[in-house]
Amino acid sequence: MTVQKATNIKWHHGKITKDDRVNLMKQKGVTIWLTGLSGSGKSTIAVELEHALLENKHLAYILDGDNIRHGLNKNLGFSPEDRTENIRRIGEVAKLFTDANMIAITAFISPYRQDRDNVRKLLKDGEFIEIYIKCPIEVCEQRDTKGLYKKARAGEVKEFTGISAPYEEPLHPELTVDTSKMTVDESTRAVLNYLEAKGYVKF
Repeated sequence: MTVQKATNIKWHHGKITKDDRVNLMKQKGVTIWLTGLSGSGKSTIAVELEHALLENKHLAYILDGDNIRHGLNKNLGFSPEDRTENIRRIGEVAKLFTDANMIAITAFISPYRQDRDNVRKLLKDGEFIEIYIKCPIEVCEQRDTKGLYKKARAGEVKEFTGISAPYEEPLHPELTVDTSKMTVDESTRAVLNYLEAKGYVKF
């Protein structure tokens, strides 16, 4: 965890409560954390999920791994330390979105359990949904539109998750979606059904 360097600061509270936002927006803010190997379908599902939620008048926003590295985290690489900092930062952003009663959809490999658990600890009970986008590595390689697995196996890409760097599967995710057996539509529907069943949204 990064050490707090700023001093003489305090948290400022507004007049609007979380309940005020829930009543206004007709949804409950939550962070949906999609984790899985490169090529498992995280970003694809995130895009379809965001679209489906907005079509049904629910406010959602995607925080995507590649997109975040173009801006907020452009100074980070893929070492274990940088991966941890990458997830820490996006966890703090997701927390702000959730506090604003948005549905934050994150699509990050986030290979280390401890990093994902640390994000969970940032949020209140019920505000973090870990979804394991499960897919065998051989299927992910077949979908490899970026050619990253091929480069990783050739040693051209270092510290590549699943090849030269580890991926720690979630032990107790709220939901597991196996994209080697489910279509994109089926996978998206599974997430939507979970959100509705748990009272985050109404359709």
